[in-house]
Amino acid sequence: MTHRYPLVDITDVSSAETHSGVDADVRIAIGGHNGSSTVAVHWTAPPGGGYPLHTNRGCEEIVYYLSGSGETGESTVQEGHCRLFPKDSARSFKNTSETENTAAVSFLIEAADLELMGYEFLDAETTEDNEGLLIHVDDVKPENMEKGDGWLISDFRLPFGAHNGCSSTLFRARFLPGAVHKKHTHEACDEIYYVISGHGLAGAGDDRVEVRGGQFHYIPKGVEHWLHNLSDTDPIEVVGVYIGAGTVAETEYTYKGDVTEQDLIARTGDS
Repeated sequence: MTHRYPLVDITDVSSAETHSGVDADVRIAIGGHNGSSTVAVHWTAPPGGGYPLHTNRGCEEIVYYLSGSGETGESTVQEGHCRLFPKDSARSFKNTSETENTAAVSFLIEAADLELMGYEFLDAETTEDNEGLLIHVDDVKPENMEKGDGWLISDFRLPFGAHNGCSSTLFRARFLPGAVHKKHTHEACDEIYYVISGHGLAGAGDDRVEVRGGQFHYIPKGVEHWLHNLSDTDPIEVVGVYIGAGTVAETEYTYKGDVTEQDLIARTGDS
């Protein structure tokens, strides 16, 4: 069955042709080809690889590091670090490990393809690396969301948003076994999320599909959606963005009701 809001598994996405000097496997999962105003990228830098000093003239960029480690300017980043780069800021990355890859997801806010990001090399001898805003998700206080509005998420954190100068909201959500974010919409913004790990059931419109680590999901504004952890033992963890909304309130979050037993039984084909 064809899904109206299909999941995109990074293993099904071909490596993109990148700019000269970039030593990373870049996979464009979400973008204008999906109807999104924002590109969502999964990238993997091998030992010694990464990005040379450059800037994005056309967009703000949010990065979430999934695994491994590396250097950005004078800082070391590792799993769970979040970076916010304003438009026109200088940045670079190098995987300093001799044995392990570094993986991350990047959201190019309001750039529907790589051409619109305005990628430009910079002279490392005359330009300093701007490390952007760097936060580790463990240092972010969990939000106290209203359970009566469907927020039955075990741990919900907002590393970036209007509170620290970001035009969009970056969220990290963890669902313990049985946890659910009930039916809701965001009437004022699109959402993209990436499943870091775990196994759940996602609803989007009439779609009912199982999700697993390594998959992206694009939810246009106004589309009813929800997510339920199917595992009896393991959490499901996701990271995502509310595009162009600096707070949850600005998304115009609207609670739509319970996820029913029939919802949990239903499947609309393979994800």
